[in-house]
Amino acid sequence: MTNHWVDIKNANVVVVMGGNAAEAHPVGFRWAMEAKNNNDATLIVVDPRFTRTASVADIYAPIRSGTDITFLSGVLLYLIENNKINAEYVKHYTNASLLVRDDFAFEEGLFSGYDAEKTPVR
Repeated sequence: MTNHWVDIKNANVVVVMGGNAAEAHPVGFRWAMEAKNNNDATLIVVDPRFTRTASVADIYAPIRSGTDITFLSGVLLYLIENNKINAEYVKHYTNASLLVRDDFAFEEGLFSGYDAEKTPVR
């Protein structure tokens, strides 16, 4: 668990990705369950395996092994395109520079700053 228990128990969404917190971190996972039961938090589990953690999830996403970054990129794209982020917070407190520039775009599968000439072929 990488968050403080106070943050977890007060969350309205808890994401567990690639781990089985119910068995590996039962003391910490109880705070996720407290958030789910007392705050009506949504528990999202992203893991190829159906674990005990996944069994209590509100949303279970059984992605294929090795597709974590693709999955997260899709989540970020959805959040950005549907204005589900706090843009001011992101601008001031993160390094998400793609949100700072107004000319940022994502067309035909490429980011607007991509330059094929500068990218080495492997």
